[in-house]
Amino acid sequence: MIVARSLLLFVLAALAEIGGAWLIWQGWREHRGLWWIAAGVIALGAYGFVACLQPDPNFGRILAAYGGVFVAGSLAWGVVVDKFRPDRWDVVGAAICLVGVAVIMYAPRAGDS
Repeated sequence: MIVARSLLLFVLAALAEIGGAWLIWQGWREHRGLWWIAAGVIALGAYGFVACLQPDPNFGRILAAYGGVFVAGSLAWGVVVDKFRPDRWDVVGAAICLVGVAVIMYAPRAGDS
């Protein structure tokens, strides 16, 4: 149950951070206006709070692992929202990042029961 909760929080964090950055991009680069930028800032703030809900108490571990989720999530966002077509190296790189997430977050450690 703890792993499932952690994975769900990573997905929510990715949606908030990637979505927030995308909203700011749309507001500024695509000239959609300040409301888009403001919504992006709020989403980025929400990302920070979602990350705090992870069950592991180590900030560095959470953010390091989230980096891998961000890489894969950014490519997925591009596919769904921007119709981006990743090549095989994008997919391989994202898979490597997700393996890193699994090792960082869920590998057994001394003292784990």
